[in-house]
Amino acid sequence: MVKMTAVERVVGVDWSGDKGSGQRRKIWAGVWTAPARKSSHPRIQLETGRTRAELIDWLISLAHEIPHMVVGFDFSFSFPAWFLAEHNITSAPEFWKHVAKGQGERWLHEDCEDIRFWGKAGKLRNGKKPPEFSGVHAHRMLRRAETALKVRAAITDPVYAARIAGIAPKSVFQIGGAGAVGTASLRGMPHLLHLQQAGFRIWPFDEPSTSHPLVVEIYTRLMTGPVTKSSQPARTKYLSTKRKENPFFTILPHAILAKARSSEDAFDALVTTLVMAEYRQEFAHLKQTTDEVFMMEGQTWIPGLVR
Repeated sequence: MVKMTAVERVVGVDWSGDKGSGQRRKIWAGVWTAPARKSSHPRIQLETGRTRAELIDWLISLAHEIPHMVVGFDFSFSFPAWFLAEHNITSAPEFWKHVAKGQGERWLHEDCEDIRFWGKAGKLRNGKKPPEFSGVHAHRMLRRAETALKVRAAITDPVYAARIAGIAPKSVFQIGGAGAVGTASLRGMPHLLHLQQAGFRIWPFDEPSTSHPLVVEIYTRLMTGPVTKSSQPARTKYLSTKRKENPFFTILPHAILAKARSSEDAFDALVTTLVMAEYRQEFAHLKQTTDEVFMMEGQTWIPGLVR
């Protein structure tokens, strides 16, 4: 394995599956750039106003400026392995092509007859979880990555459990309702192809490189820990506490704090970016997977994954 050199820039993206103009309002990106001199502070940005396509083009331009960059996206990079096998697909990048050719939008359409994609929409969906994913079969709607998060939080790591605080990862099959990640994921996967074609390495499918930017899947709840993110007073209190405890937050300009206090999406993007920056040394140790299931389903990067 060729290790990455020191990460000089981190970008945390709070993604959106919105089909219309809401993209410009809902998509936020935090950017942490290492100081040019040891005596100076990192540069921190918190931005919105771009569509998904515009954001991807912007990330490519940032990588041309500083290749030693890591980008985190808060959507699922694939589906459970059994679902890919159902479509005779053996890897996530192959699945992205399937989605990009129009299958993703067909699954999202309100008249889609595959009721495994659930969430209240159109004539065929009532918002209820399908029987195939209920009771003893509930595990089928999750990838190994989500199952691992649940198990680890419940029985193996008290600190990790405190971070999740009872908020479990969602199934990528859920495309409507509170916390749904399916729509954002299906509309994000084609952009992973674009980034890959532009030279980005997508973990864990590609070998990390010293000269190419890296993309990882993240779960924002693990970054923020227990906080009522929908509450502006709660966000304000959280940021105030962090500024006293964590040097990565201490240097935040007041204008950026104001943005993060005013918007849940901006809050997620900022906190995610700073946590990734704090643990940036770990990205040099990530490896391309040799596991058949992870090659199909992907993995979620979490702080402390490399120990």
